[in-house]
Amino acid sequence: MPEKIKVLVVDDSALVRKIVTDILHRDPDIEVVGTANNGKTAIFKNGALNPDVITLDIEMPIMDGLEALRVIIETNPKPVIMMSVLTQHGAEATFRALEYGAVDFIPKPSTALSVSVEEIADLLIRKVKSVYKSKIKLHPGGEAERRGDDTLKPEGMRRKEPGNRVVAIGTSTGGPSALLQVFQKLPSDFGSPVLVVQHMPEGFTRAFAERLNLNSGLSVKEAEDGDRVRPGFGYIAPGHSHMRIEQGPGERFLRVFQGDKVSGHRPSIDVLFDSVAETCGRDSVGVIMTGMGRDGADGIARIKDRGGYTIAQDEDTSVVYGMNRVAVQSGAIDRVVSLYRIAETIMENA
Repeated sequence: MPEKIKVLVVDDSALVRKIVTDILHRDPDIEVVGTANNGKTAIFKNGALNPDVITLDIEMPIMDGLEALRVIIETNPKPVIMMSVLTQHGAEATFRALEYGAVDFIPKPSTALSVSVEEIADLLIRKVKSVYKSKIKLHPGGEAERRGDDTLKPEGMRRKEPGNRVVAIGTSTGGPSALLQVFQKLPSDFGSPVLVVQHMPEGFTRAFAERLNLNSGLSVKEAEDGDRVRPGFGYIAPGHSHMRIEQGPGERFLRVFQGDKVSGHRPSIDVLFDSVAETCGRDSVGVIMTGMGRDGADGIARIKDRGGYTIAQDEDTSVVYGMNRVAVQSGAIDRVVSLYRIAETIMENA
């Protein structure tokens, strides 16, 4: 019998620790090997218990989650899933944690709003099982690696005039920090719009769009129904809503709508990619990045079938080589590149 996935649960609330522990014990492949109520204890138990995955709260006494995360990644790195509260401060801290090296996050059960405890339970179990063997890339050396990668910024490349091309990106686990690196390298005079589906709970996508906007030459916003699709703009699908691109009189626009989950998700990458293939055809660039499952793999194949150019993030730089692996194995990808060359490859083909 294969060994169980060992999880350390860290939260200053005894109630939350019990809820998370009870959720994880529902799955026979997962074992909670310990709990901690502050960051200092979490660091000690990470060394003593050697868990496969850590769930980590941010706001805690003695040592908060961000400081504990820094030490964990520096000294004994493990896949860390942040437990996040839905506030402006909570969202900002969560995205900082992802940049420090956390692999993903889920909303805390007490602050989930429209996300039910059952949905959180399913999400947490799936994320733990998908990330426990993931590569931890964003450690202090990774920060230096990104700084040393500045030579790859396409600053000297000839800018293309705005045209009909549309760039569509789909990603999931490991995506927020990866997308930040891509957007940082796209210049303000980039001649194409960039449409993004990042699997993320409702309420966090607006803060994520604002973070990308502050760190990119593009103007980035959470997409709204009826938005005109304009060159030099980035549009992030809202959590819990699908996003499509459609052709109107003389211009393209976005449809943002509720509906059943597609490929297990809402927003679904397949919904976006299908609409891009249908509306833009050969005037499209599809990019599929790190993430569990297969959402987007069928849609990016349709982009390729319609004459669009398709790019996949490689295994080595993916936190979870899932969706992109399926797309690559199906023959739907024109070029497989590292995270650090995705922006450059987009610019070459958009």
